[in-house]
Amino acid sequence: MSEFINNVSKERKEALKKLIKRLHAGEDFESVKIDFEKNFSEVSTEEISAMEASLIEDGMQVEEIQKLCDVHANVFGGSISDIHSLNLNDEEGHPLQVMKVENERIEQLISDEIEPYLKKEGDQPVLMLRIAFDRLSEINKHYARKEQLFFPYLERKDITAPPKVMWGVDDDIRKVIKDMQKTLNEPGTKVADILKDAQKAIKEVREMIFKEDTILSPLLEKNLNLYNFITIAENSDEVGYFLEAPKKKFENAGEATPTEEVSAINKDGEVPIGAGSLSLEQLEVLMNTLPLDLTFVDNEGHVKYFTQGEERIFDRPATIIGRHVNQCHPPSSVHIVEKIVESFKTGEKDHEDFWIQMKDKMIHIRYFAVRNKKGTYLGTLEFTQDITPLRALEGEKRLIEE
Repeated sequence: MSEFINNVSKERKEALKKLIKRLHAGEDFESVKIDFEKNFSEVSTEEISAMEASLIEDGMQVEEIQKLCDVHANVFGGSISDIHSLNLNDEEGHPLQVMKVENERIEQLISDEIEPYLKKEGDQPVLMLRIAFDRLSEINKHYARKEQLFFPYLERKDITAPPKVMWGVDDDIRKVIKDMQKTLNEPGTKVADILKDAQKAIKEVREMIFKEDTILSPLLEKNLNLYNFITIAENSDEVGYFLEAPKKKFENAGEATPTEEVSAINKDGEVPIGAGSLSLEQLEVLMNTLPLDLTFVDNEGHVKYFTQGEERIFDRPATIIGRHVNQCHPPSSVHIVEKIVESFKTGEKDHEDFWIQMKDKMIHIRYFAVRNKKGTYLGTLEFTQDITPLRALEGEKRLIEE
């Protein structure tokens, strides 16, 4: 974000901050808006980002800026210079195009499935609103893609304020929708009972659409490269989409090179591992910190690795490394092991579960077939865990106990 702050004149940045602080202090919205329109013919997304970053640097809490985020949408509406100059990639399946299409779908749902029923009374409108808000709750996938896939690339470039503020507002919207669902499912609920909260939900969702279209998209287009967008597209299916997935996948056409990602993971002493890289020390300690035992047997049946946590369930001496798995079990159970491994090799099964009582502990033993992306069998993973504490859980724990 430092590059944005440096690119924006101190005077303009301070002027924008003063406008927001006046609103924060409770000054009449219309008077501030008049001054804004008088002194700023246009404002860029860079200036909005720099302003938010400066407010955070000045000590204003992110939660406070979230309260002002609605004001951003109203004050800056129609004045952001980037809107009409944007050259968003309209190629079908491009992550920015998917976000834009989803926002249109969200708007259509509000216009067609929610607003008409807020003007009616009776059980039928409540039922239709219940269905509509259940569908609208799928917006969580839209926000999750933004937070999990887009924001990390901005943060790598030190653009942290807009993601923090936007994520906070996303969570507020999630809560509003969840509360609406709960109320609509309560017996005897009338449209009049939920009208105010429903209108609040609609307002906040629409303002987030505006912020994504006019603030987030320009930031992403300006700061992400083609390979970043390809990586986002590749991981989007796992997070999900709002109501329906794009019909076409955005893929590498051959001209994109993962230069940024390669340089990020090819550090001395670090091992590339799919979504990142770890030093050997980090990898070993991480695996041994897991509250469970892992043992990996390769495709030929030889023990290649096991974790060495502090509390082990079954003894695993170092001498078993390289030993055939059949020789690691009593003769009476070897046939079970062979049957499991064979079912994994043939593709008949992908996992097998067992659980046994060991004195006061309930032990869960799971076996998983390990396959590469082409489906080739690479070996078997044994996953052993003491689930006694898990079986005793009741209710919820959401806070840290003092």
